[in-house]
Amino acid sequence: MQIEAAPARPSDVADLVRLYRELEAELVALKHVWHITEALSEPADAAIAALVDDPSSHVLVGRIDGVPVGFLVGSTGPLLPQAGGAELATVTYLFTEAPAREVGVAEVLLETFMESRLAAGVRHFDAHVSPGHRLAKNFFESKGFKARHIVMHHEAER
Repeated sequence: MQIEAAPARPSDVADLVRLYRELEAELVALKHVWHITEALSEPADAAIAALVDDPSSHVLVGRIDGVPVGFLVGSTGPLLPQAGGAELATVTYLFTEAPAREVGVAEVLLETFMESRLAAGVRHFDAHVSPGHRLAKNFFESKGFKARHIVMHHEAER
């Protein structure tokens, strides 16, 4: 079994949309407001195509034996001025299809992203994890990540 992570190409957009919809279904089940607070702007296929085309975005496709089974979307941006020009790399989405989990796809995606950012001089990393997604939390903690910010949400009834 060969696991790889490579930069997404325009020809990957259909697979990325399919994988994104699986991620969306999983996260909306955990947090019903996810699709209006943290999801991509609709239409998702256009948003994904724009990310793939944007040289400042980091979109990776994870494959097993050439078959797309996961993806990572990340970004890099400046920290506050008092950080002296240091940047923060952020993993916005990291997803692997359920049948392909626990074989190293997410690990290869994360390592590929982090190595590319480390090579660019980035030393600070964040990852977005939804509350209640214990497997994702455990995964990132096993890679040295620690919670530094929790967002609370309230939806008022009228």
